[in-house]
This record gives sequence, structure tokens and C-alpha cells, in this order.
Amino acid sequence: MPTTYAIPDGRVAMAATLFTGTSGNVIVSNAVNGVSFQPDFLWFKARSNAQGHSNVDSVRGANKLLQTNLTNAEATLTNPPTFNTDGFTSTTDIHTNAYTYVAWQWKAGGTAVSNTAGSITSSVSANPTAGFSVVTYTGNGAAGATCGHGLGVTPSMVIWKNRSGADAWITYHNALTTSEYLVLNTTAAKATYSGLFTGISSTLLPLNNASAAINASANNYVAYCFAPVAGYSAFGSYTGNGSADGPFVYLGFRPRWVLLKVSSTTGDWVIYDTSRNTYNVTDLYLYPNSSAAEGGSGTPRLDILSNGFKLRQSGQDNTSGATYIYMAFAENPFKYANAR
Repeated sequence: MPTTYAIPDGRVAMAATLFTGTSGNVIVSNAVNGVSFQPDFLWFKARSNAQGHSNVDSVRGANKLLQTNLTNAEATLTNPPTFNTDGFTSTTDIHTNAYTYVAWQWKAGGTAVSNTAGSITSSVSANPTAGFSVVTYTGNGAAGATCGHGLGVTPSMVIWKNRSGADAWITYHNALTTSEYLVLNTTAAKATYSGLFTGISSTLLPLNNASAAINASANNYVAYCFAPVAGYSAFGSYTGNGSADGPFVYLGFRPRWVLLKVSSTTGDWVIYDTSRNTYNVTDLYLYPNSSAAEGGSGTPRLDILSNGFKLRQSGQDNTSGATYIYMAFAENPFKYANAR
């Protein structure tokens, strides 16, 4: 029997779209060969110039800005972007005239609903088919608190941010233990907080740290939750070998977007995508923890293959003996994918 995928075409749920800023609004379509969607999470980054990352979502509202490279509390935009049925409209609150940009987009579940599964009621926009939800809640400061995430399966990666205060982007990944975490806005290696994610489940996010990180009383939070979907998204780890003939990571699909982070030591978070590099070998990269412009000097770093990716440079994403975590989203499942 042929394999049937919940998402046979990644273009219906995730996009990496390029555009150039102007002195006014820019309407940006994520349509590719007639396939498009209305995003619920937008992540913008200038490629040509140093400029902070910009993150907005449909649950907090498009006028509420967070930046992955900063610990800043949420800011309110006076001229916010808008979510369109086939993409979005960017504004000068997001872009700068003549700068080039990439916008990474994910589809959640549209208008948020109240979720009472945990001890704290959350507002959730969930797309279980695509394994993605946006969760907001107000902390109560109680150790052992929980809130619902709406996915119906246990997330493999969750990224938290305190919207009310200047706190780190706390990140859970299933390749680490439930007492280990990473910080999206820094280069730090994994750190330990005993039992931090104990109790993460198909319905609940644990809020076991009662500090400002994820559950300070009366503080507002957002959590971006991701779960694996066969043929569309994958999460895991690999060990570097320090060679230009680096490790091959099997995903079961040709990736459109790949996020990497060394977890065993310090090092940047790194994002690659096939909209910025349309042919192999991939060399263009951006760092979520940095405002730096896009890097890439033609030196091969990553091979995007029909069923995964392969490291092609020693160091950075492939230091010998170092452990790395990854998150990846598909262009197409393996059975539909072609080499680039």
C-alpha cells in the first residue's frame, strides 16, 4: 500500500518567502504554483542588513512584536503587518526601504479558542494536522502549574517567551532530557533545571519553573509548540564528525527549512531554507540569536537532499564529537521529492 501523508505538500502549512522593503506597505504572497495559506505565525529577518528578528502571531495580535535575538518584553506596533489569505502585508514597522528580507510563515488554527485542559486556562490556535500551535496564558506563579496546547500529541519542541518582562526565550527539545533546556536568544549550551519539563504530554505544557521564565504570577506568555508529522516535520539530534563529508540526517522528506543548534557546547542557532538557496550546496544562513545580516561566502555548509540533509563543512554545525539538535519542515515527503 502506498504511504498516505497528512500533509503531502508542505506549501499548505509552512513557507519561506522573500521580499524587498519599500517606503510603504508591501503585499507578500506565499503562493507557489497555486498553493497558499493564511499564516498565524510570521517570523521576519532582514538578509541584506543587520536588523533584529521580528515575530508576530494571530493570537497575540499582529501589532504585538517580539524578537528572538532580544529578551525585550513585547512591544506594540503603531503600523502593524496584516495576515492575508495568501500571505501577509508587511509595513514599515517591520521592514526598511531597500532592505531584502525573508519571512518564515506557519499555519496554526486561525482564531484562538479557550483551552481549560490545565490548571491555567490558555488561549490556543492549534493545527494538529500540521503539528503546530500558538499558546498564550497568564502565569500564576505556582510550581507544578500546567496549560493546554491543543495538539493532541506530545510536542517535540516548544519555545516560550515572557511577553511582560525582559526574560530569555526558554526552549524545550525532545532530544534533551526533561531537566535540560536551551535559550533561543543566546549561544549557550544546554542548561539544567531539575524537572523543568516533567509532565509534558499530548495535552499539557508543564510550567514547573515558577520564576519569570515561564510562569511568574500575572505575567503574560506565549509558547510556540511543534510536533512531528510524518513527511512534513521532524525533530532530533546528530553528532558532528568534523569533516566536510559530514553526518547525513534522515528526515523522510526534502526540507524547505532547517534549524540547527549545538546543545553540548556554545554555538549559534542557525537557519537554512530553500528559498534563499534554491540549489545545492546551501551556504546562506541566519542566526536567530543575532541581528547580523545573512552570512554565506559560497563555502558549502549543508546539502539539502530528497530525504534529509547532510553536513558539508567542519566546525559550526559539524564540530567533531559535538551534539546538535534540529527542527525541519518539508517541501515534499520523500515519495514526492526530487533532488535539487
